[in-house]
Amino acid sequence: MNVALFDTHAHYDARQFDADRDQVLSALPGLGVELVVNPGCDLASSAKAVELAGRYPFLSAAVGVHPEDCGDWADGDMDGLRELAARPKVVAVGEIGLDYYWPENPPRELQQRVFRAQMALARELELPVIVHDREAHGDSMDIVREFPEVRGVFHCFSGSAEMAKELVRLGWMISFTGVLTYKNARKAVEAAQAVPLERLMIETDSPYMAPVPHRGERNHSGNVVHICGRLAELKGISLEQCSKITLENGRRFFRI
Repeated sequence: MNVALFDTHAHYDARQFDADRDQVLSALPGLGVELVVNPGCDLASSAKAVELAGRYPFLSAAVGVHPEDCGDWADGDMDGLRELAARPKVVAVGEIGLDYYWPENPPRELQQRVFRAQMALARELELPVIVHDREAHGDSMDIVREFPEVRGVFHCFSGSAEMAKELVRLGWMISFTGVLTYKNARKAVEAAQAVPLERLMIETDSPYMAPVPHRGERNHSGNVVHICGRLAELKGISLEQCSKITLENGRRFFRI
């Protein structure tokens, strides 16, 4: 099997990898994983992502504050993000966005303010963004439209096929996780079918959301092959073709 895979979203700074992080990362090239992007979720995890990217040639970093982690946002945080974004191998601002799913999340108004601030930073630095959108489709799209100069990806896409088509029209990318392999993933399947191949990327969102046949386990980038296989099936192409196309899409998007 001749595949070279790009896992465009994995959190190797997460505590779930504290016991064996180096072992897991060192094994990835042998599993056909050519590239990985590790996004941060706050200043500390962004700094860890940058540090890890410096140690592994196939790993790149993104820096950002996740909507679930923006509760203690201070205006000075922007200076910290700007400094981290200037480091080698930082390819995007992320993971940023909106999450209205958990009632204990920071207030929606604060999430929106932090999202806008980081979109403005991406515009200033001419970097793409990695957007987290959970149960916040309308507001996420409204903010995206406020920044027509910024291009990005909606990671772990959970919107409709119509929303996916609108993002493509705006020049954005769509990325799918292991959810695409789940039996109840009708919306994800419809969206994947609606998006042109050149606008698709794949990701594991490790350590979360492991695909079938590893659902419920700690996820890792080697499992991106199962997501690639499901996408290939939906698009009527071979696994090898799908891996090549999604690798090229990711390289182009992140300018790697």
